[in-house]
Amino acid sequence: MSISGKQRVLSGMRPTGQLHLGHYHGVLKNWLKLQQEYECFFFVADWHALTTEYEDPSIIEQSTWDMVIDWLAVGINPGSAKLFIQSRVPEHAELHLLLSMSTPLSWLERVPSYKDQQEKLSDKDLTTYGFLGYPLLQTADIVIYKAGFVPVGEDQKQHLELTRDIAQAFNSIYGWDIFPLPNPQIFGTATRVMSLRDGAAKMSKSDVSDNSRINMTDHSDLILQKIRKAKTDPDSLPSEVGALSNRPEAANLVGIYAALADCSVE
Repeated sequence: MSISGKQRVLSGMRPTGQLHLGHYHGVLKNWLKLQQEYECFFFVADWHALTTEYEDPSIIEQSTWDMVIDWLAVGINPGSAKLFIQSRVPEHAELHLLLSMSTPLSWLERVPSYKDQQEKLSDKDLTTYGFLGYPLLQTADIVIYKAGFVPVGEDQKQHLELTRDIAQAFNSIYGWDIFPLPNPQIFGTATRVMSLRDGAAKMSKSDVSDNSRINMTDHSDLILQKIRKAKTDPDSLPSEVGALSNRPEAANLVGIYAALADCSVE
């Protein structure tokens, strides 16, 4: 519990490109609600961006400021939440170093996304400690503020469980109860916005094709052009909505429309 009497929430985003519709519906809409109910810390995770962009970090600085502008544009309020850049708080790196001294290597190697991301980003050399130690830096980000909740999707719960294990082990080794164990704040209704070029994959800022996503700064004519070029299902929509699950190209545009209209596809 913070001095404000509200539970503390921490969340961050990596500055590795332009924010798109998926970021708004999957993350920022939830932040808008959280800032009214909790003591929120929202940060630009620029050190995390280096884990995959270390060979050419030039994109990080500009993306940092563009991202903060997007946050402000959608209504993230510096008067309601604390906004900061990770690298401007060097204590994150110091705590990361201290946690690395007591965390078993096998814990990091078992992180489900470790191998998956290496395969997905096969064009990058990710055989580095920075990439392997990503969960340790993430743990430092969370526990340094003694956050009670971390907003995560269902697919990210295992990452937070590792954070809890690391914090608990640190507390146990040194006999201190210094780091409270954070709990997941699950948003089951968060919209997964899929790629316009591949309805089976999430919209991603790392996709080389800009036509695969609708960026938050795209003007209306460009958005219309991207929608017109989107991969679609040549067959007519099924009479039952449930049948869309097997036809991602058809389901995606319907889902994007429902997200924008703030309604259900059911």
